[in-house]
This record gives sequence, structure tokens and C-alpha cells, in this order.
Amino acid sequence: MIYKQFHNKVMVRIDKGEELIDCLKTICKTLDIKLGSIIGIGATDKITVGLMNTKTKKYQSKEFTGDHEITSLVGNITTLNGEVYLHLHVTICNIEHKALGGHLTSAVISATFEGIIDIIDGQINREYNDEIGLNLLSLK
Repeated sequence: MIYKQFHNKVMVRIDKGEELIDCLKTICKTLDIKLGSIIGIGATDKITVGLMNTKTKKYQSKEFTGDHEITSLVGNITTLNGEVYLHLHVTICNIEHKALGGHLTSAVISATFEGIIDIIDGQINREYNDEIGLNLLSLK
């Protein structure tokens, strides 16, 4: 991975074989980013996406292998218990040009990933909400 910061924006390139979320977390920790947003595009050959089952309050995840384009990755950066917390959603497209997506759990890059982190000056924490079953933004 390689990145370059321009004021409150960080251009990111993640290379073949690297795990996307691990790389993004490393960048955030290195640059002390506690609040922001992320967008990006790229390619993966091993990705896990999930959907929150609101009745069971658990993610139902599925792994996809083989060539997939990351046609859109969007998300935000906050903190949970003092650590970087990424909430990312992704849309991928397979060889048949069928798109699917969900909550991104992991992705190994197969060619490249290009992203932009937009840093927001501040910090917002998350707190677990029992009723919903998610770590929600704490905007108190």
C-alpha cells in the first residue's frame, strides 16, 4: 500500500495481495485519522460481504471468490473504544456484469484499489445499541 496526503485528503493505492480493511486501518492509525469518509474502486478475487439480519441482530456473510470489480466502496471512519472503526459498504460486479453488495467484512485486492480518504477534524465515537444490535454513531 502507498498513500499521499494533501491537506485533509489522502489518496490511497492498495496493491495486489493486500487486505483492504487492514491497509485502510493502518493508514488511519498512522495518520491519526479519527473521523472521515472513504470512497474507492478496484478489483478483488476474495471478498466477504454481509447483510444485517434485523431479527437476529447478526450479520449474514458470504464469501465470493474469482475476479470481481469493486465498482463502489463507500464508508466512514469513527472510533470505538479508542480504536479506528471503519463502517464500509461495497458494490462488486462479477464476470457476468451482475452487481451485488453489502457490508464489507474483508477483501483481498487482485489488481489494485484506488481510494480517497476525506479527513474531518474531530472525533465521533460509537456505542453499542442493544435494541438494534449495532455500534451506532454517538452524536451526543
